[in-house]
Amino acid sequence: MPILGLGVSYRRAPVELLERLAFANDDYPKAYRRLRELDAVREAVVLSTCNRVEVFGDVTSYHAGFLDLKRFLSESREIPSEEFADPLYSHYEDDAAEHLFAVAAGVDSMVLGEPQIFAQVREAYRRAESEGATGPVLAALFRGAVRAGRRVRAETGIGAAPSGFVQAGAGLAESELGELSGKAVAVVGAGAMATLAAKHLVERRVESITVLSRNPDRAAALAAKVHGTALPLTEIPTAVSAVDLVVSSTGASGTVIGIEAVREALRARRSDRPLFVLDLAVPRDVEPEVGHLPGVRLADLDDLRDAVSARNAGAADEVARAREIIGEEVHRFTSWRRSAKLSPLIQALREHGASIEAAELARVAPKLADLSPKQREAVESLAQGIVAKLLHQPIVTIKQRAGSGPGESLAQTVAELFGLDVPESR
Repeated sequence: MPILGLGVSYRRAPVELLERLAFANDDYPKAYRRLRELDAVREAVVLSTCNRVEVFGDVTSYHAGFLDLKRFLSESREIPSEEFADPLYSHYEDDAAEHLFAVAAGVDSMVLGEPQIFAQVREAYRRAESEGATGPVLAALFRGAVRAGRRVRAETGIGAAPSGFVQAGAGLAESELGELSGKAVAVVGAGAMATLAAKHLVERRVESITVLSRNPDRAAALAAKVHGTALPLTEIPTAVSAVDLVVSSTGASGTVIGIEAVREALRARRSDRPLFVLDLAVPRDVEPEVGHLPGVRLADLDDLRDAVSARNAGAADEVARAREIIGEEVHRFTSWRRSAKLSPLIQALREHGASIEAAELARVAPKLADLSPKQREAVESLAQGIVAKLLHQPIVTIKQRAGSGPGESLAQTVAELFGLDVPESR
C-alpha cells in the first residue's frame, strides 16, 4: 500500500496555528484510537514538534488517505479544516520518504541540523508502535529516516551548531538590550532546549542565571551546571523582576508566563530598564499580550525565521551533500519496498511449480508403483530439479530488477504468463 505524509510546518504556518495543531502527551492515546478507526489508513505515525505537525500513513490510496488524515487533524485538534487548508501540504510515496528523511536529518528544520528533531522522529515512531498503530511499512520507513539522520550528521557538518535557535534568539535580544555580557537571565524550563539556552548564555558571559521549572530536581541540576540559582515555577514574578532577559522553553500545553505575572514583575523592578522575553516553545509558553506591556519586547519562533534563514544560507555545500545522502537512503528504502512487493509473486511462482510437480507425480503414480523407494526418490528429485531450473531464471531476473520501475511491469508480465493470482503485498 502507498505511503502518504500530510501536515503543516513553520515554512507556511504561523506559530499560533502550529500550537493549536500540536499534540500534547495526553492527546496521543485518543488520537491513535481515531487513526486506527480510519478506513483508508492501515498504519500511522504522528510527528508533532515545535516546527511541524505531520501524520504519516500507510494508506489505501492517495485521495482516500488524504481525506481521512485531513479529517483526523481537523477533528482531533478541533480546528475547521479550512483554517489550515492553505499551509497544508502532502507528500506521496517516494516524496513522502524523501521528506521524512530530510526532516530526520535536520535539513527541513528552521535551524539547520537541529539535534532535537532526530530524537523526536524516533520517539514519534516508538509512541505510535506502543499504541499499536504501526506495521512493517512504516517500521521500514522510520528505520530509513533514522539511518539517513545519522549519516547526515556523521558525514556532513550539518548539526555542528545545535544551539541555532538560541543563538538567533540571543542575537535578537542583543539588538534590544545590547551586549548580553553582564546581564541577568531567567531560563524557564529544564529540558533539552532550556539546557542549550542556559549553556549558550553562560558562553556569552551573562552575570547570573536563574532556572525555573515545575520539576525542582531538574531545575536544581541545570542550575548547578551553569552555576545559577533554581526556583520553583511559582516564583516567576520574583525572578522576572530581577532580570533583563527571559528565555522560556517548556513542554507545557498551556501558558506558563501570563500577563499578570509579568505586570507584577514590572511593578517590582528597581529601574525602568527594558525586558526581553524569548519564547522558544510550541505551544507558546508566554501569553502574547505580554509583548504589549511598556518596556517589554516579546519574541517567538515567528520572529526567529529571518534570523535563522540567514544563518542557514551559508551552509549550501553541506546541504547539497546531505541531500545526496538522503537520496541514497530513499533509493535504498524504495528498493526494499519494490522487493517486498515482488515477494508474493516469487512465492506464488514457487508454489505454482510445486503444485505442478505434485500433480504430475500423482498422475503417474500407478506407473511408479513397482519402483523401489530409491528409484522413486530419484524420479521425484528429477521432477523437482526440472521445476527449479525452469523457475530459476524468472526469479533471478525479478530479483535483479526489483529496485527499478521496469521490475514491476516485468512482474506483472510474469504473473500473466504463468496465470498467477498474486495476493496484494503491503
